[in-house]
Amino acid sequence: MGKIEWAMWANEQALAAGLIYLTGGIVGVAGQLSGWKFAAFGIAAGVFVCLLEYPRSKRAKGTNFERTGQYCFTVCVKAFGPLTRNYYVRAFLHAALCIPGGFMLATVLGCVCLGMASLIYFSAAIHGEHWEPILPEAEPTKRVAQSIKEPPQNPPPRPPPDMRRKRLDELEAAAYVNPLPVDANEY
Repeated sequence: MGKIEWAMWANEQALAAGLIYLTGGIVGVAGQLSGWKFAAFGIAAGVFVCLLEYPRSKRAKGTNFERTGQYCFTVCVKAFGPLTRNYYVRAFLHAALCIPGGFMLATVLGCVCLGMASLIYFSAAIHGEHWEPILPEAEPTKRVAQSIKEPPQNPPPRPPPDMRRKRLDELEAAAYVNPLPVDANEY
């Protein structure tokens, strides 16, 4: 069984938490609830978390699936260097951002989700993971294979040499031996 990539789970959790935090902040400000300043902070924190978490990290093994339009966010996140690559920093940042959300009912769910993402990022950091950008790879130049330079001599299908038809000069040697016995009475 393979190693669990905690950062992949933390990224998905944090992005969802950012969206929930943002939505709770919008509800708090639009509803003019008491403590709307916490809701305004929730909007700002939700937008920041979504921008930070939108680009996925390169996986250690397997296929990398980047999100649509991820490249421009990847360049921005990569520009901050060790502040965004280190998962200890992300865990602390998410933990600090989720605290004000606990003071208002509209943002509590976003606060709890962001806190869980913080714990998952902390686990990823303990396991030695770090954020690695998914950058587009240059397509390798296609080389002409040797078989294309020299076309085959036999038309398809090309059976192996030992299975090819034998010459009809020797009729007994040219006949194939049927490994199954055949009776004339069978259908």
